[in-house]
Amino acid sequence: MEKYDLLIVGSGLFGATCAYEAVSLGKRVLVLEKRDHIGGNIYTEKVEGIDVHRYGAHIFHTTDKKIWEFINKFSEFNSFVNSPIANYKGEIYNLPFNMNTFSKMFGVATPDEAKAVLEKQRAEISGEPQNLEEQAISLVGRDVYTKLIKGYTEKQWNRDCKDLPAFIIKRLPVRFTYDNNYFNDRFQGIPTLGYTAIIERMLKGAEVRTGVNFLDDKEAYLSLAKQCIYTGPIDEYFGYEFGKLEYRSLRFKTEILQEENHQGVAVVNYTEREIPYTRVIEHKHFNYVETPKTVITKEYPTDWREGLEPYYPVNNEKNNELYKVYAECARKEKVLFGGRLAQYKYFDMDDTVAAAFELMAGLYNT
Repeated sequence: MEKYDLLIVGSGLFGATCAYEAVSLGKRVLVLEKRDHIGGNIYTEKVEGIDVHRYGAHIFHTTDKKIWEFINKFSEFNSFVNSPIANYKGEIYNLPFNMNTFSKMFGVATPDEAKAVLEKQRAEISGEPQNLEEQAISLVGRDVYTKLIKGYTEKQWNRDCKDLPAFIIKRLPVRFTYDNNYFNDRFQGIPTLGYTAIIERMLKGAEVRTGVNFLDDKEAYLSLAKQCIYTGPIDEYFGYEFGKLEYRSLRFKTEILQEENHQGVAVVNYTEREIPYTRVIEHKHFNYVETPKTVITKEYPTDWREGLEPYYPVNNEKNNELYKVYAECARKEKVLFGGRLAQYKYFDMDDTVAAAFELMAGLYNT
């Protein structure tokens, strides 16, 4: 018996955006969520009065005014600007690569001086770069590569940079200004209410069931609705029939510290290979809260296996070809596939909202 117009599998930003759009059109919506909470990877929870990003830092940024106005319907946003720093063996550098970075690393003061150093170092690579190391050096030179890219990247992918394909780093942001804003986007901020509150408001009017694995009884759940949007891993939907797509995963270690201010900034990247975590997040700096304690999270990259959360698709030739096989199968299903896991593609949050808008416009011809 069809009780709903639309079944949505997954309550992350993609699924929640679809749910909001459908409810706004008067549709009856059921949302199934495998985890014990809504929000997917942007889920936040209060710890010691601080909004903690359980699955890593999420900073909303976009150049699209329509998407910015849409997300601001659900919470006021602060004026947070992402200005991370990198720690290489105790040396502190600003990110992204800009004049503050070059001034400290090269002892230069002007853009022309910085460009001259970089051009000299880039010349080490001639011809087409054959791996990630050569690609990075051809873009930012040996010094920046050694201190700020090599160790961090090898931790991320658990491979030597010489064994990684060049396309992983097609380009690197290089600025010849003293500007530490990581993003170039016109709009940027953190919701003052936290991301969980945004998702709650998006899902208002839909029926939401958490702790439910759609794939445990797929046909029964599909029979409940006229249409279905699936946002989970596409290969898992098909029972890994043609093999498993590869991902990189993350392990998080969160600690409450008996101090007001641990690192003075929201994000510190640890770029030397010997330190096992890639970065440390101090959550209170996202929303400028004053508390006697602080909460930090260390991020440890790890290989993905069943039971772990898939975070970063490994979009090499082998996996992209396998994804095409699953995508062809998906086209034969009545189910619609959307989002990072279903499309095997890394999305920023604004990309996620845009993709959900596109799917819903096609579904209901709006």
